[in-house]
Amino acid sequence: MKKVVLITGGSDGLGKEIARVFKDDFLVIILADKEEKLKKTAKELGVDYFVCDVSSYKNCEEIFNKIIQEYKKIDCLINNAGIWIEGFLEENEFEKIKKTVEINLLGSIYLTKLVVPLMKKQKSGDLIFINSQAGLNAKAKRSVYTATKWGLNGFAKSLQQELSSFNIRVFNVYPGKMKTSLFEKAGVEKDLSNAFESKYLAKLIKEILLLPKEIVVSEFGIKNLNQ
Repeated sequence: MKKVVLITGGSDGLGKEIARVFKDDFLVIILADKEEKLKKTAKELGVDYFVCDVSSYKNCEEIFNKIIQEYKKIDCLINNAGIWIEGFLEENEFEKIKKTVEINLLGSIYLTKLVVPLMKKQKSGDLIFINSQAGLNAKAKRSVYTATKWGLNGFAKSLQQELSSFNIRVFNVYPGKMKTSLFEKAGVEKDLSNAFESKYLAKLIKEILLLPKEIVVSEFGIKNLNQ
């Protein structure tokens, strides 16, 4: 049986590109909270899907149990789901702040918490965290978004030390500005002329995942030369 790869935020953007690049060599399952778009993407790519709101631990647990019941294992979890928020802190709406933290940070924690015991039992596994250059560098008017990415950074780095003895690899990925709908979904206009195509990162992630099991690219950044 092919390795089972679970991708959050898989209905569009980078998640969709990763699924497209992975689908011929892995058994790919994509997750997202909007069923119509998710179903359309799954049909287009020929992959499986489950509707899941990663900001809800209960929902994550329900979907995790369904996946295990059907596939018996998860070899790789790619925590990719994320949303954008910017502006002066006092101008950010509370509900948007809460949702950003829940999706960008807690969503990754929830699914990782569910998957890790399974990977320990399997004595192998790969966890990939799609962070951001914002997880390394702070900027004005991005306090909440940056906080979620710095939190994700610390979470993943702690897991690297915690899980290596169980033969579980943890990869930290820090992309710069990509040509996705991240900003558009947030109702923000951005100049994407110096952004890079997400397909390049998707291909790179596949290559590092195929490295010998004793090799881990603990962290790497990728961005346009002119960013």
